Amino acid sequence: MPSMTSSVALITGASRGIGAAIARRLSRDGFAVAINYASNDAEADALVAEIRQAGGKAIALKADVSSAGQVQTLFDTIERQLGRIDVLVNNAGILKVAPLAQTSDELYARNFAINTQGVFNTLRAAATRLNDGGRIINLTSTTLALKMPGYAIYNGTKAAVEAFTQVFAKELRGRNITVNAVAPGPVETELFLADKTPEQIQAATQAPPLGRLGQPEDIAGVVAFLAGPDSGWVNGQILRANGGVA
Repeated sequence: MPSMTSSVALITGASRGIGAAIARRLSRDGFAVAINYASNDAEADALVAEIRQAGGKAIALKADVSSAGQVQTLFDTIERQLGRIDVLVNNAGILKVAPLAQTSDELYARNFAINTQGVFNTLRAAATRLNDGGRIINLTSTTLALKMPGYAIYNGTKAAVEAFTQVFAKELRGRNITVNAVAPGPVETELFLADKTPEQIQAATQAPPLGRLGQPEDIAGVVAFLAGPDSGWVNGQILRANGGVA
């Protein structure tokens, strides 16, 4: 990989939760970080200010990753302001649980637009615009292994991402670029806690043998490993960071 002092990382959906933890961690590891977000200017700007105050280099860029045109503009802007991208972290996603038979056309389309089309758009751009020797890390989910009712559409989006990961790793032969995915288990974020009852949260807390919910920093540490030099022989893999729940 290029030297850590000059490496650039793009993290999608990074203004809060796991994405923000990844941005903080990669900044501490020496990356200049591009924080992509969809809507919350205040949170993204606050995260940039926090990273800069700690001595890091960061910019916030608003873009809808489900739009191929906006993704191309996103890459253009990062290249102008920070340089070519070395690490792409596909973290942006939505989670709306509903039985398959009760899922509207609109909810189905929105899930696949953000969780799947968004990853497709950034991977396609990265094929020609990521530096040789770079890293691509996609976020999927342990819910694929758990097969819980209500997650059919969400799991479908993430199954596609895992398929992308394993095939794209082979398609980039000759570039020394690794493509892997991280599949978190239950992690204490706003996205995970939304619409859950206290009983559901307690059950999720007790499900892992470690007896706790994951924290965003737990996932950020795994992403940092895959983004760094020690993971050079890990390629086309799905790393399930879930506390042993599955």
